[in-house]
Amino acid sequence: MSVKPERTLDLKGLKCPLPALFAKRAMASAAPGSVLEILCDDPLCHLDVPHMCRYENFELLSLERDGDIARIVLRKP
Repeated sequence: MSVKPERTLDLKGLKCPLPALFAKRAMASAAPGSVLEILCDDPLCHLDVPHMCRYENFELLSLERDGDIARIVLRKP
């Protein structure tokens, strides 16, 4: 990924729906064009966060898994 996030949220240890809610709050307060990286170990975050992005019109730049950890990168339009 060539886009460097301005902020990283470490949401490991939080369970559904908290990762999506914290990501939504962070994106809502971010400036347009801001990029946010989320690190999460919730088994459903790879479903919940992209769903939240579609609903809130945030751009999902990438979603990668490394073992139990998901790395999700979002951009605010």
